[in-house]
Parts: sequence; C-alpha cells; structure tokens
Amino acid sequence: MSRVISKSISLTPSLTCTHLRFLPFRTSSSTSSSPPQFPRMAAESSSSSSPSAASAIDFLSLCHRLKTTKREGWVRRQVENPESIADHMYRMGLMALICADIPEINRDKCIKMAIVHDIAEAIVGDITPSDGIPKHEKNRRERPRAKEIADLWMEYEENSTQEAKIVKDFDKVEMILQALEYENDQGKDLEEFFQSTAGKFQTELGKAWASEIASRRRK
Repeated sequence: MSRVISKSISLTPSLTCTHLRFLPFRTSSSTSSSPPQFPRMAAESSSSSSPSAASAIDFLSLCHRLKTTKREGWVRRQVENPESIADHMYRMGLMALICADIPEINRDKCIKMAIVHDIAEAIVGDITPSDGIPKHEKNRRERPRAKEIADLWMEYEENSTQEAKIVKDFDKVEMILQALEYENDQGKDLEEFFQSTAGKFQTELGKAWASEIASRRRK
C-alpha cells in the first residue's frame, strides 16, 4: 500500500482454524509509541458450532483485504489495473501444484506456504523494498501467530528448508512473469523487476522457469 503504518498481528496458537475466533481490536493513543493492537485469534474452547463458524468467517473476511490490496510495486509504476496480493499468491499456489515432482520436496507444504507467505499484508499492506523498512521491522509487523500459519511463514522468511527456497523462487518467478505480461499488454518498461531478481534464484526449477520467461521477453 502507499502508506506504511506500524501494525502487528497477534494470533494465538490453535489446532485448527475452526477453533479460532477474533477478539475485539484496540487502538493505541496517538501519543503512544506502541503499535495498534489488531484483531487476534484466540483458542475457542466451546464445542458449539456457532463460534467456530463465526471465527472462520471473521478470518476469511480479514483475508478479503488480500483481494482488494494492490501490489505496491505495480501501483508505483502506474500499471493499469494492477494485480492484488491475492492474485499473486494464487498463481504461486498454482506453480507449486503443477511443478514436476522433486525428491524430498513436500508439494502440499509448498502450496500452503505459497498461499500464506503474504497473508499478513491483509493488515500491514504491501511493504516494498523502496519503503526503507528494515527487514527485522518488516518481519515484526508481518509475523502472524496462529501456529500452522506462523510456522509456515517463519520457515519461508528464514529460507530454512528446500520448500522455502522453492517457494521464494516462485515468488520471484511470478513477479517477473507478471512484469512480462504488463510489458506486453501495456507497453511498459519494467526492466528493474527483472534486474532485481537476476542471479537470486536458488533452485534449478526457479532458474529454468526464469530463463524461459526471459527468453520470451526477448522475442
């Protein structure tokens, strides 16, 4: 988003998303240096189906912002009708779904990681490198707390597994593929997006897909 404000997600661990509910949010006073407290999910101990349904819908309603928040890099380059964060994550999920089997890579984990890696942007917005936010501060703002989501998010951020490495490559591949499409459709020069990913792919699959995209750009 064009404005970057200090926000944090406070999600407490739960076994499943159907046992999560949102607690009311509190905002800090204007003079406080602490970030606002946003809706958090807490473990729901009731066996009633109503709280679980309400929790799921509350969470999904929050995620609606991923569909309406445009990717900031494209907005700043005045791309017409730029993709949303959800658009980006959806195609990354498809990449994980259709890629060839790779030994010792958990495809299901890759799909899940692809669809949650930017989920915090539903609250904090799309923070880009040009915003000048230090990496540790970006991580603090974006870090979710629901256990499975948090574990996947942290694994991705720390680039600590082969699944994280391939999903990070998907993140870059999806961006340059989108850049190519905007160049073709709108006559834009988006060279900087290609330059920003050059030499940064970590897997053979990522390198192969990026090379294919680059070859189509030159035609």
